[in-house]
Amino acid sequence: MNSFKLILLLFALIFQNKSFAQKGCTDPSASNFNIQAKENDGSCIYTNSSINPLKSLNLSSELNETSGLIFWNQSLLSHNDDNDTKIHSINPENGNTIQKTNIKGVQNIDWEDIAQDSFYFYLGDFGNNVAGNRTNLRIYKIKKDSFKQNVVADTIHFSYSNQTNFNGLPNNETDFDCEAFIVTEREIILFTKQWTSQKTSIYVLNKEKGRHVAQLINTLNVNGLITGATFIPSKKTIALCGYSKTLQPFFYLIYDLKDTAFTKANKRKIEISLPFHQIEGIASQNGLLFYVSNETYSFSTLINTPQKLHHFDLSPFLLSYYNLVTENNIKQGKTLVYPNPFTEFLYFDKKLETTSVLIYNHLGLLVKKATIYNSLIDLKELQKGWYFIVLEPTKEVYKILKQ
Repeated sequence: MNSFKLILLLFALIFQNKSFAQKGCTDPSASNFNIQAKENDGSCIYTNSSINPLKSLNLSSELNETSGLIFWNQSLLSHNDDNDTKIHSINPENGNTIQKTNIKGVQNIDWEDIAQDSFYFYLGDFGNNVAGNRTNLRIYKIKKDSFKQNVVADTIHFSYSNQTNFNGLPNNETDFDCEAFIVTEREIILFTKQWTSQKTSIYVLNKEKGRHVAQLINTLNVNGLITGATFIPSKKTIALCGYSKTLQPFFYLIYDLKDTAFTKANKRKIEISLPFHQIEGIASQNGLLFYVSNETYSFSTLINTPQKLHHFDLSPFLLSYYNLVTENNIKQGKTLVYPNPFTEFLYFDKKLETTSVLIYNHLGLLVKKATIYNSLIDLKELQKGWYFIVLEPTKEVYKILKQ
């Protein structure tokens, strides 16, 4: 082989490898979804969305400043953000308080969030830092197997790696107030509340007791004030909650998250249709049904919002990612499922060895169950747009377009 042909071959191999590892938006519910992309680059764009609660439940008057929320042992655990040193167990179905557990030897300057890993609960006493001059930031660490017995907490003291000035600023102008965090099996991740920039900075922190420095790793432009966080490890998903300066609450979803590569994850903001609600806590058991709590808020005689627990179903926003997007099972449908695009009928190659299919729309909602007859199905009734065909029983997925 002469040198010229060798160079051409090398270029072809390089091009082929780049094509195979093409980066782009891998979320089917995004407006710029790229079926060719094998690696998510965090570029997904979403249409503006809002959501209503499935139901809203009154909480006890003792939880008028509910500020954190986790799901544990079929109950929700919450706490207040001032003085109260108890954890309140809540029935998620009716909002009633089941039990109150006092934490011994601790102080509640401003407990702003609660998180958990496999063996411990963590209470974040790091709020009320509106001037940025608080020097006793801490997280209490409680063994789960001691909960509801003789509960004693260890303490994690910390400071921020990029904070050097502790003289204090006018209220709500600091970048070092914090009301949200999660805990992974390796570390604590903090999300700050920045009144001026409307951003959140992300810090990682050692989760062993003692004194540590929280290291800044990223900043996200959330265009709001972050007040709570929850982590669903099996789904690689973090859900934040917060509100605007005019108390318009929202979810901020971070999913398809690999390690702490936040810039490459999907980031989607969804407005919550509950104006003048100071949403503070967020929890989820399965990454689809979410619980959020708001503390009481009143303004003059015009607004009086009591403390409540709200249920939300985020399946329309996340199901297509959770159930249909995997590393290797999305096909283009050029040979085995055809034609693509189609207009009325969809044909299936006999190699697939399938007799029935499930059809989902681009939001991940099931729209049709169909039986294959004579290697085809009739889909004339479907509206134009993108769909996912899931084969039974193999669970292979094909993305198709109806014109």
